[in-house]
Amino acid sequence: MIYLKRKIDAYLEDWKSKPDRLPLIVKGARQVGKTESIRRFAKKHYENIIEINFVTEPIYKSIIEDGFSTSSIIRLISRIDPSKKFVEGKTLIFLDEIQEFPEIATSLKFFKEDGNYDVICSGSLLGVQYHRIASISVGSKTDYQMYSMDFEEFLWAKGYGEDLIEDFLNHMLEGKPFEDAVHKTFSDLFLEYCILGGMPAVIKQYILKGTFEGSLDVQRQLLTDYSNDIIKYAEGLDKAKILSVYNSIPAQLAKENKKFQYTKVVKGGRSKEYMGCIEWLENAGLISVCNCMSFPELPLKGNIADAKFKVYMTDTGLLVASLDDEAQMDLRANKNLGVYKGALYENFIAESLIKQGYGLYYYSKENSTLEEDFFIRSANELIPVEVKANTNRSKSLRTLISSDSYSDIKHGIKFTIGNVGISDDIVTFPYFCSFLLKRYMERQNFFQ
Repeated sequence: MIYLKRKIDAYLEDWKSKPDRLPLIVKGARQVGKTESIRRFAKKHYENIIEINFVTEPIYKSIIEDGFSTSSIIRLISRIDPSKKFVEGKTLIFLDEIQEFPEIATSLKFFKEDGNYDVICSGSLLGVQYHRIASISVGSKTDYQMYSMDFEEFLWAKGYGEDLIEDFLNHMLEGKPFEDAVHKTFSDLFLEYCILGGMPAVIKQYILKGTFEGSLDVQRQLLTDYSNDIIKYAEGLDKAKILSVYNSIPAQLAKENKKFQYTKVVKGGRSKEYMGCIEWLENAGLISVCNCMSFPELPLKGNIADAKFKVYMTDTGLLVASLDDEAQMDLRANKNLGVYKGALYENFIAESLIKQGYGLYYYSKENSTLEEDFFIRSANELIPVEVKANTNRSKSLRTLISSDSYSDIKHGIKFTIGNVGISDDIVTFPYFCSFLLKRYMERQNFFQ
């Protein structure tokens, strides 16, 4: 079976190289590839691997019956399975699906103090009582957030290397348009990625077969699995309401005004009836929340309008798989996105920003057509990021830049189906370059 290169691979190598490394917790939604990547790393670096899955092997929940010390846990693991070997300095203990057994996080402090064994934990955010895990292992762990594959990882899977990525970045830094053939090739690949999304099971099948055969079935099964997990893990909340909120997202994004509205979940719906649903879905890694700014100025985090937000799905391919059958057919056969065109591109950019470590913020002026999709910041500027499903002019973006009312805004970024370009104080990039935004911001001279 092929292994798809992931960004966590380099992170794990770096983690292993540190002599004072802490136990590691790899977080992420289900089936984004956590276990496969950790296993591959483990086989490469350790003589002995102790893998325990608390879902499939619940018997191991008894390993803390004598306390949390390293010696007692190792003794009880070996009592259950005497074939497991613990060699100091050469053993990785891999504790998988810790959402089923959050108490085990208390042991990380003792593993850290003992220092003779490396420990990696992994868990789906679905059902992970992560605040609880974090509170009982504070100072004793390192966290890594894993997502589904981004467009760069998709390009790796297609056989492209670092030279191509560097060429993309140079085009952005120099403001140099791509040749027509190159632009078409990667625009087509970008659309394929949008349809497939980044779930490894979907990408792997696509790479092996060279076609989209079966991809929709796999995506819809993943959506079913997520719905089942909501039913399984949403303790203390109305599970039907969480499902209703989750299932309403495609229709919410198809609206001209993409602000999330509870009345679109159910007629007459009010926010107080759905308290906790959005937070639960976000913590589960199924959605990303984009907060509305009360005014477009710095700082970003201290400038949020309460109860006004947009919601995106964390994997654009799963958004596509959630669309109605007619929209599915039109998109796959004719590359026509219909009423979902803006939604698809916005969702993709939201996903790309999150995967690069950015927060999500937007602005919508009351009683006005002035609205901006996203914002990031440089050292001294607030930078609006506009998502265009076409190559039309950007009225709101130009207003924000030119008006004296918005003193923190001097430049803007626009993502479009078009090519690289610089016009006045706006730099334009094709969608397929969006995964490089953070690297561009670190190396550019435009926002100075």
